Amino acid sequence: MTKRKPNYCPYCGTALMARTFEERERRFCPTCGEFVFQNPVPVGRVVVLDGDRALFVERARPPYQGTWTIPGGVLEVDESAALGATRELREETGVGASAKDLELVYTDVDVDDDGSILTVCFAVERDRTTGTPRVGDEPSAVEFREPGRLVESGEETRPLDRRCLEAAFERVRDEEREFTPRS
Repeated sequence: MTKRKPNYCPYCGTALMARTFEERERRFCPTCGEFVFQNPVPVGRVVVLDGDRALFVERARPPYQGTWTIPGGVLEVDESAALGATRELREETGVGASAKDLELVYTDVDVDDDGSILTVCFAVERDRTTGTPRVGDEPSAVEFREPGRLVESGEETRPLDRRCLEAAFERVRDEEREFTPRS
């Protein structure tokens, strides 16, 4: 299992070939006789809503260096999605939240050049959190920003983040928002 589309067997190094299995084309090792699946990495994220603003981090390193994103990161094997998302929120921003206060707002699989991720996104109102936002272990900046203005400013944001934000406002506030850049 890999996060990126595999070209070689992770066990023996043989070049993989395409083979149909369960009505889908998969990567197959002719030496080992095994399929090598591309599976998404699970990522937990938290949208912290404060009025018309949401908490953003500016990524200090790849992937997506310089991009404004929602706090989050890779879930660890011994934690639930909600616990992992709150851990990532605290590590990146200094803001704490209880897993029981989070509301699940969005899940989806995204595939790009950096691999595939399964996003599990939660949202929480600012008054249900603790701490003052500060730069944590990965971002270069942490700020509450208005998502619409951020997108209109031309600063880099990802479509995935915009979908999570739209879902957060809709699920938590019952407000329909669209954060798609104008062309």
